[in-house]
Amino acid sequence: MNKQPLKALVIISALVSGLTAIAVQSAEVNDILKTGAAKVQSAKQSQTRVDRITDQTDTLLQEFKQVNKQIESLRVYNSQLDRQIASQEQMMAELKESIANATVIERGISPLMVNMLAALEDFVALDMPFKREMRAEAVADLTSNLDSAKFSAAEKFRQILELYDIESEYSLSLESYPDMVDINGDGTEVEVVMLRIGRVALMYQTKDKSQSGAWDKSTGSWQTLSSDYRRPIDQGIRIAKKLSPQDVMQMPITAPEAAQ
Repeated sequence: MNKQPLKALVIISALVSGLTAIAVQSAEVNDILKTGAAKVQSAKQSQTRVDRITDQTDTLLQEFKQVNKQIESLRVYNSQLDRQIASQEQMMAELKESIANATVIERGISPLMVNMLAALEDFVALDMPFKREMRAEAVADLTSNLDSAKFSAAEKFRQILELYDIESEYSLSLESYPDMVDINGDGTEVEVVMLRIGRVALMYQTKDKSQSGAWDKSTGSWQTLSSDYRRPIDQGIRIAKKLSPQDVMQMPITAPEAAQ
């Protein structure tokens, strides 16, 4: 009769032991799961750090490449600057040499300009008396400019050459203009219309066309012309003023001198 409770007790004890074992195993499984979860979380954090480091490495690599490109560009730029500096130094040396030569040239050109103006002054005085006052005044102005610091030597020389060009053009042009001329040689000036044909002939005609004359190079004076020249001179004046088309003109021209 007492054996049945003993068996029940043994069964209960076994159940308790089994439950205890299961509880222990469950706790171990939970610990394993927690540990696994912790490792997974740690692995995620590690991967995140790895990804961040990789991104930083890529960024640094791109910056490094960019810096290398800038360094290469600077090398090329510096090389170009070195060539420019060398070229500028060469130009400076050439300018110094040019300045030294210009000083020597300027010392030699000043007497030349004086002689050129003196020769031009004599030429105007000996030339036909057309616009003589204006031409002599132009020469006098340039002569006074030689002593002025307002103009450089190059500008003074340019002005002299320009005046020479103007005088040269007189030989190739046809011109008519009003003037006052002492046609009788008594100091009384008469208003006339001048006709200049290059430097070949210089003539006048009074406003009423009653009297005509021409400059005689041999005597250096005005010579009265016959009435035969009244019409040709009037025609020449009209051609010079572009009132008539160009045509053949019969003019009193001094015969050319024989060659010496």
